[in-house]
Amino acid sequence: MDVGGEGIAYRSLGAASAAPLVLTQRFRGTMDHWDPELLDDLASERQVIVFDSPGIGASGGTARDSIPAMADAAAGFMAALGIARYDVLGWSMGGGVAQWLALKYPESVRRLVLAGCGPGAVPDAPKAPAKVWQVAGKDVNDDEDFLYLFYPETGEARAAGLASLRRLDRRLLASRSVVRVDAVKAQQAAIAAYASGVDSALPHLSEITAPTLAANGIHDVMVSSYEAYVLAQRIPNAYLALYPHSGHAFHFQHAHLFGRHVREFLR
Repeated sequence: MDVGGEGIAYRSLGAASAAPLVLTQRFRGTMDHWDPELLDDLASERQVIVFDSPGIGASGGTARDSIPAMADAAAGFMAALGIARYDVLGWSMGGGVAQWLALKYPESVRRLVLAGCGPGAVPDAPKAPAKVWQVAGKDVNDDEDFLYLFYPETGEARAAGLASLRRLDRRLLASRSVVRVDAVKAQQAAIAAYASGVDSALPHLSEITAPTLAANGIHDVMVSSYEAYVLAQRIPNAYLALYPHSGHAFHFQHAHLFGRHVREFLR
């Protein structure tokens, strides 16, 4: 789809619904990096839309280098689809995008799900270990890297993580979808500004009018689950859900449980 001269790749799943659910993705993630088990669960009773932001994956154009600009791009994409009212589920960096969507386009965002993310620049939040960005910043990540970043170091979580990675292979082996080096640098700049307070949503959380579900794995090494608590505490109409024995990819590890919670919340 052409959006302002940029070709945006997207995929729609499930039957048409009054308020579709649009998903905004993590750092270095494309629309092929959503676990199909979660997508199938979410799409069992509503339309779900996944897309590649400009300059990411299969989309053309220029990657945005700020979280608010990514939100503008997402809003422009939904407007081009002719969808005026929708729900948003954002994961990690995409959770920041989702927050800014709700702040800048309150008339469009009906309900908000924030997964494995924070509002940026939370002063007393536990910091991620140095190893996190050493691993996340590698040119290519392998299974062991993803297991470290997204799952706790237990046998149960490791098995769930490997199962999710193999499900992801169904599309990734065909699409070979990756985020280009220039786009990675743009995303890194966006995350740095968000985390430093320049584009942080933290001072504006009380302005979010959409009912919100903040969720995370209790053992997330990338974004402390404390930040989900801050979201739930400061957004006026927010709920908090923490998932046991799981980390940053809790929503893949507990795909059906999380999917059920999201579907109930959006209903």
